Amino acid sequence: MSSEQQLASLFQAVEGLDHLLILPHNDPDPDAVASAVALSRLLSVRTALRPTVAYSGMIGRAENKALVSYLDQPLELLDNLVLPPAVPVALVDTQPGMGNNTVPSGSPVVVVIDHHPWREASAFATLADVRVDMGSTSTILTEYYQASGLEPDQKLATALFYGIKTDTLGLTRGTALADIDAFFYLRPRIDVDCLLEIERAQVPLGYFKSFDAALRAARIYDHRIVISYIGAMTYPDLAAELADVLLRLEGTEWVVCMGHYDHELVLAVRTTRPAGGAGLLAQAVVGKQGSAGGHGTMAGGHIILLGRNPKTTATRVARLVLKHLDLAPDLKGQPLV
Repeated sequence: MSSEQQLASLFQAVEGLDHLLILPHNDPDPDAVASAVALSRLLSVRTALRPTVAYSGMIGRAENKALVSYLDQPLELLDNLVLPPAVPVALVDTQPGMGNNTVPSGSPVVVVIDHHPWREASAFATLADVRVDMGSTSTILTEYYQASGLEPDQKLATALFYGIKTDTLGLTRGTALADIDAFFYLRPRIDVDCLLEIERAQVPLGYFKSFDAALRAARIYDHRIVISYIGAMTYPDLAAELADVLLRLEGTEWVVCMGHYDHELVLAVRTTRPAGGAGLLAQAVVGKQGSAGGHGTMAGGHIILLGRNPKTTATRVARLVLKHLDLAPDLKGQPLV
């Protein structure tokens, strides 16, 4: 189905609705933020709806905070809202059943727009535009704008551009031709100076303390696998942030970085292998203890601790990671530093 047809289906899916709640995945990243805001503005212009954009979890990463601030704080914390009963929901950059979104009890999911692997529960939405070949959901929203004839303003163009850039690692990871086309469509429309400010957002002192902890805790297995448990985190995105750094170690094929946030053990999985497999690894080690998902080269998961010791749980996860990668679970790793 073409973007024009998907756009028409989107308008049909929300026709007659009095309210719409747009939800990205919990702890939204730039792709999720940009896509959710883009959908809200598109519907506000082309329909009678005035959607509410909300999120659950935390926006903790410095760059993500800077992006939300640049967009004039368009997202509201879901827990702070008083919503109509059974308010219809549009899920963006996530799907029903993924375990990384917080759909209010009794609310029907009428729209799903995503690029992650298909979930069967998405079939119950009035519109499920799930394009697993694309590297970002921002690409799908950019195509909606092109199909509608609506030009994204500079701030929104910058956000969508950044969403594509981060999710595809600058068009080098899981990239489709559509991502490239959207990237270069948006490029002349962005605010380069503001984008640089977002990308270079200053980080708190605690980031460097966590970075130090991650390096000291990191262990190298079979000269190609790095596993690190960084302890308590000030925000859940930190595990992914540090995993991206550890992946730069020469010769590394796999990184699993874990940390404790609130009542959960958060893990981030990264791989340099062209065949991918990060999502499968995350799902294998998390199992029924929580939720996990992701792409071929990047994935994440949450394990609900239920009073268990987070460090002990992280040790168990590390053993499962080694087993999944065909190594002895009790293999001793070499310190990174």
